[in-house]
Amino acid sequence: MPIGAVIVYEDKVIASGYNRRAKLQLASAHAEMMAIDRACKKFHSWRLPEGCELYVSLEPCPMCMGAALNARVDKLYFGAYEQKGRSLTDQIAEANLLNHKTEVVGGVLEEECSALLTDFFSSMRQRAKEEKQRRRAQEEQTDNLEEL
Repeated sequence: MPIGAVIVYEDKVIASGYNRRAKLQLASAHAEMMAIDRACKKFHSWRLPEGCELYVSLEPCPMCMGAALNARVDKLYFGAYEQKGRSLTDQIAEANLLNHKTEVVGGVLEEECSALLTDFFSSMRQRAKEEKQRRRAQEEQTDNLEEL
């Protein structure tokens, strides 16, 4: 998945992450979670220092938004909006569940981020279609050989 995240502190990228759910077979291996975990390790604290900003290519899911609030991320910027409408980013940010406010700005480089995701999934569907056609052709060839 072409979803990436970085945490910036004092104008420097201090941590990054990308979606690794499929590779690691972990439900929590989202880009934001990876970046937040790395930043927390760098600062030796589950609370990030004031001034940390999270940038991510896709609107965070509720788990990632909760982690950003919990880690005390000050600002969160994301590119593409979650098209299935299940992110709840604004509602979670405004809920003030942890006595911390994270400012959220959505739609940053939205067209570029959306195009990246759309192209990735189109390419993935095309590869799956081609693989299915290749398997069918092999099966037909095997069937023809068995008939001989």
